[in-house]
Amino acid sequence: MRVFFWHVHGSWSTALVQGGHDYLVPVLAGRGPDGLGRARTWDWPPSVVEVTPEQARRAEVDVVILQRPQELSHLAEEWLGRRPGQDVPAAYLEHDPPAGIADGPHPAADRHDLTVVHVTHFNRLMWDTGSTPTRVIEHGVVDPGPLYQGDLARAVAVINEPVRRGRVTGTDLVERWQRDVAIDLFGMGSEALGGRDVTQARLHQEMARRRVYVHPFRWTSLGLSLVEAMHLAMPVVALSTTETPEAVPPGSGVVSNRPDVLVGAIRRLLSDPAEARAMGGAARAAALARYGLGRFLDDWDHLLKEVTECASDMRASPT
Repeated sequence: MRVFFWHVHGSWSTALVQGGHDYLVPVLAGRGPDGLGRARTWDWPPSVVEVTPEQARRAEVDVVILQRPQELSHLAEEWLGRRPGQDVPAAYLEHDPPAGIADGPHPAADRHDLTVVHVTHFNRLMWDTGSTPTRVIEHGVVDPGPLYQGDLARAVAVINEPVRRGRVTGTDLVERWQRDVAIDLFGMGSEALGGRDVTQARLHQEMARRRVYVHPFRWTSLGLSLVEAMHLAMPVVALSTTETPEAVPPGSGVVSNRPDVLVGAIRRLLSDPAEARAMGGAARAAALARYGLGRFLDDWDHLLKEVTECASDMRASPT
């Protein structure tokens, strides 16, 4: 298939483009948010082709994956000259939970011509999509391998834009816990807090040297850095919020909403390399079983086939 989608979420997109399709990715001269083009810090195959607005209008597109409200409301039609769901088959991928449980309906609610795909069961539970068909396709990642060394008796947290996102990502918790235990911070924009922003490959190497991965997110879908840390064979210390309790089974780490328990677990694992390594091995086994790339790509193949076949049936049916 020829799959058209915007480069919005680098880690998620990197997993998707490992599939057996041709992927058309919008690009603009300034490479802003509506035209990032191919990834520069991830390894993408040649099947990912950048297209300008002019090229997109002429392109043969089998299906569109939408990820933002503006793509659904106007951007896709402006680029393709076709209305998603009506003139070209489309699915709306929802990366995040709503801002709050009392929020209004999803941007793609009550659309018979779309399917909303959630990345976690928690997201599907929280969003009001009305009569729109929904699916859950859990994350998959390209396996970086069991790189864990844990030779540095330090913990690591990965938070992109930690200042702007603040309490949502638990930035305040990291700053507070750093007074008691050694936690290094990585991620885009983390330099403002003494952290570092590095390439994905370098990030995995740096994470793997730290003894414990800390996941302080209060309200998020399911951070891919958590799934990647588990693939690396790192033990996990995490808040028991959103999808995390599902993702981190017993024996893979410590999951709690009690800060004293979490800080105590970090301290214990930093001082006990053997326990940390055992937990990390269990975390890797759990991640491979639930968030393997093969399962992820199979799920998306089935969904894209279903969406295109349903669209074909709708066009063939009399109005």
